[in-house]
Amino acid sequence: MILYNVTVAIEKSVEEDWKVWMRDIHIPEVMATGTFVEFKFFRVMREEEDSTSYSIQYFADDLLKVQTYVAQHSPALQQKSQEAFPGKFVSFRTLLQSVE
Repeated sequence: MILYNVTVAIEKSVEEDWKVWMRDIHIPEVMATGTFVEFKFFRVMREEEDSTSYSIQYFADDLLKVQTYVAQHSPALQQKSQEAFPGKFVSFRTLLQSVE
């Protein structure tokens, strides 16, 4: 199992709108690519003065699917995020593999 983790620090001024957008638009678009079999959406339990951090975890069966997602789907979806909330967030991605 491969975990594609996206950590986002979103400005508090748009946090509630962003959460609705993530649940109703962005995450469904990511899942519609067929890359991932499951997702989880968490708030990072660390408060900053002007932002809140979230972890969106997407689970895939194999690395090739994630690599295909990163090459073919991720740039356009990231662009949509920038257009929806310009200058209001920073994000980074981490790729993890389960150890059994």
